[in-house]
Amino acid sequence: MARVLIIGASKGIGLATVKRALAGGHRVRAMARSAGQIGLDHDMLEKIKGDALNAEDVTAALAGIDIVIQALGVRPGPQMIFGPITLFSEATRILVPAMEAAGVRRLLCVTGFGAGDSRAAIGCLQRLPFRLFLGQAYDDKTVQEAIIKDSALDWTIVRPGVLTKGRETGRYRVLVEPRRWRNGLISRADVADFLVKQVDDDSLLRESPVIVY
Repeated sequence: MARVLIIGASKGIGLATVKRALAGGHRVRAMARSAGQIGLDHDMLEKIKGDALNAEDVTAALAGIDIVIQALGVRPGPQMIFGPITLFSEATRILVPAMEAAGVRRLLCVTGFGAGDSRAAIGCLQRLPFRLFLGQAYDDKTVQEAIIKDSALDWTIVRPGVLTKGRETGRYRVLVEPRRWRNGLISRADVADFLVKQVDDDSLLRESPVIVY
């Protein structure tokens, strides 16, 4: 059993990971600005209201934690096209030194296919719509990844493909080698499954796998 802090826990991949981690027997601290709206009750779940951009909130949330899963997201809308988007990098600039100061070394961070050096693997036909609709967010996720890679933490950066609302299958591909990187679909539930499996698995330390079906 690990003591897991999930940042961005109220919806999307974060909420799916809360559910999966509890099912896996872990003690979960779920942090979000809207943590009170998390519709779960469990003896192993602690819901805390906190802002990923507030250093005091982040430091307090790290107390007694073994591993952090950062699963931030932004709402769809004009900001995704026109920006600016700085949530991912700003939150990570707060989180990394806070973890180092607290002695919490293990970080799992969800970015996405197209962030960092995986951008070069985007197909020609996908590049224009990707740039138009996701470019602002993924520019910031690229900065986020660089901050993590420059840290002394035991990190794994997780890059899911196109997210779906499908069920958990456990049947997805983990593409570690850059020559194999490609886009594809994957459910949020299966991203959560992969993340929770990494809690007890250090085989992908300092790797940035793409996960798709």
